[in-house]
Amino acid sequence: MIRTSIYVLMIALTFFQCAKAQAQQAKLETNKLSNSDSNDGPAPKAIVIGILGGFIKHDNIARSEVQLAARLRKTYPPDVRVDTFESYHEKRALKTVLRLIDANQDGVLSPEEKNNARIVIYGHSWGGSEAIILARDLNKRGVPVLLTIQIDSVTKIHQNDAVIPANVAKAANFFQRNGHMHGQPKIRAADSKRTTIIGNFEFDYQGIPYACSGYPWYDRIFGKAHTQIECDPKVWAQAEALIRAELPPAKSPVSQP
Repeated sequence: MIRTSIYVLMIALTFFQCAKAQAQQAKLETNKLSNSDSNDGPAPKAIVIGILGGFIKHDNIARSEVQLAARLRKTYPPDVRVDTFESYHEKRALKTVLRLIDANQDGVLSPEEKNNARIVIYGHSWGGSEAIILARDLNKRGVPVLLTIQIDSVTKIHQNDAVIPANVAKAANFFQRNGHMHGQPKIRAADSKRTTIIGNFEFDYQGIPYACSGYPWYDRIFGKAHTQIECDPKVWAQAEALIRAELPPAKSPVSQP
């Protein structure tokens, strides 16, 4: 009953974005190539996938998921591929990842190509749940995942965001309990011998002033704390540190004359 109420509230929170997304989705699928649909070169050394919550667009720079992706792109060379996706485009994310790790582009993933994959997935709200679904889909294909990060992960109907599949080496969960909408409080490994749960980290926003600039008014009214964890720099600093620890060296700083 509580989960059902959360789903209804999520729909109410994103009503305006939902209508717009549904109207544009067919056009996007057929006419507009996202940053992940371009022609790809050699397999990247690492892949980072960020998935946004609700019906938020993948390029909404007001959102912390997109800002993190931008910082990673700025500080890593092109062979570290960073992409963001909407929560309703998990299959597109899966297709992108499979194409990127297919080094010889023959359409068949060899054991070597699978073993060479270095993938990190993060997401907020529905995006957190979809991050685990993406990891699970990769597990079915024998593709390993270095790290998953869930930020106040909200389960979609018929999904399970609490159990981390065995192909994931490490997983972290950030959540809050304030308000009517809050995320998964505890994740666990399907196989504790193969997956390390870094932690379930709780944040408390009770009495904390709202400071999410650039977010729509209904996020503040209906999902205040759920939105606060999304724009909390402390949360994203920890998430970013975990991600960077799994990536190859960043670009060397340019020396000043």
